[in-house]
Amino acid sequence: MNLLEELKWRGMYHDAMPGTAEHLASAAPVSGYIGFDPTAASLHIGNLATIMLLVHLQRAGHRPVALVGGATGMIGDPSGKSAERNLLDETTLRANQAGIRAQLEKFLEFNDSPTGAVLVNNYDWFKDFSFLGFLRDVGKHLTVNYMMAKDSVKRRIGGSEDAAGTGGSEGISYTEFSYQLLQGYDFFHLYKNLGCTLQMGASDQWGNITTGTELIRRLGGPDDKAYALTGQLITKADGTKYGKSETGTVWLDPALTSPYQFYQFFLRAEDADAPRLIRVFTLLSQPEIEAIEAEHAQNPGLKTLQKALAKDVTIRVHSAAAYEAAVAASEVLFGKGDLAALDEATLLDVFAGVPHLRVPRAETTEMPLAVLLSEATDKKILPSRGEVRKLVQANGLSINGQKATSPDTPVAELPLLLGKYLVIKKGRNFFLIELS
Repeated sequence: MNLLEELKWRGMYHDAMPGTAEHLASAAPVSGYIGFDPTAASLHIGNLATIMLLVHLQRAGHRPVALVGGATGMIGDPSGKSAERNLLDETTLRANQAGIRAQLEKFLEFNDSPTGAVLVNNYDWFKDFSFLGFLRDVGKHLTVNYMMAKDSVKRRIGGSEDAAGTGGSEGISYTEFSYQLLQGYDFFHLYKNLGCTLQMGASDQWGNITTGTELIRRLGGPDDKAYALTGQLITKADGTKYGKSETGTVWLDPALTSPYQFYQFFLRAEDADAPRLIRVFTLLSQPEIEAIEAEHAQNPGLKTLQKALAKDVTIRVHSAAAYEAAVAASEVLFGKGDLAALDEATLLDVFAGVPHLRVPRAETTEMPLAVLLSEATDKKILPSRGEVRKLVQANGLSINGQKATSPDTPVAELPLLLGKYLVIKKGRNFFLIELS
């Protein structure tokens, strides 16, 4: 399959300018770029879908260019947004850019070969561009009518200005209105300096990308031609945006979203979403994916499809060791893993959804287990010492993975996890006690 056929099969293709397929077929290696917004310290799952566009571009024998918007990140792209965004200072943006580069290096081959990936920062060419110079050399080539016709602008232009004159919740400031002109100049600059003839992005970037192709046509000569290719926005089967968990955005940085949480996010994918997700986020071949789907269909309860998806993406975003640790942590809930092997962050991740009960350690010096699991924890685990005794006798109570043998066991003699935690299992319910 060629690049466009691959993207279509994976459900990643949305649209392309006429002639894009022919250009990719006849001008290898084509240099194509995608811009990344450095307004956060890490990329997230939504970004990963566009990173995969660059990955497939490189695998098809072309050169990927990743642009970090150090300049445009100070302004903000209005596409897909309903309100003005907070602006960041240069120091914060520079720190964010460094983190983004490290993440991109996990997916793209950066080298000096004809297909080696390149990282650029548009701050480098905008920092010395004067306002008057930009208006004179660039701004005059596009009309306001042309810029207002873009969907990203039309959705915001009807907003009324609030009392502070900031454009209100639905309006658009001149700052964001000018964004497409700046992004268009990025394309022109890369076209002239890196021979970049293709810009890619999510479907909501179509207006900004085609502004770039129009600038290249107007600023260049009759033979100057550039192309646009957009990918599908990744949504769930119900149409809602993909990339959020119960706790918020799923980041690629393990300090923001732990490997365990990351793995679980993909493992919990609905059966209706998993076939598309495994095509978008992995590099598994068509025969491999279809074989996994066939096996999954025989017994969906085993989550064969979700496990293959979660494994592949967790290893590539984090590491094989992080994946193994995430699987081991997941097994804990089924009584198959070793609780003592978990570090504190993972332990808290695993039991994030269970009651976390804190008891002052000093109060447990001579306390028996029956009191700890009733009065000392405000009867949230069991209502009385008698109920604790009955459950112990029925083999229905476990502490740190081991069956409790006596309700009279002193708390001081219980082996604590990490010196302060007890994981209590009552039937199918878990509780986390912390001796603080």
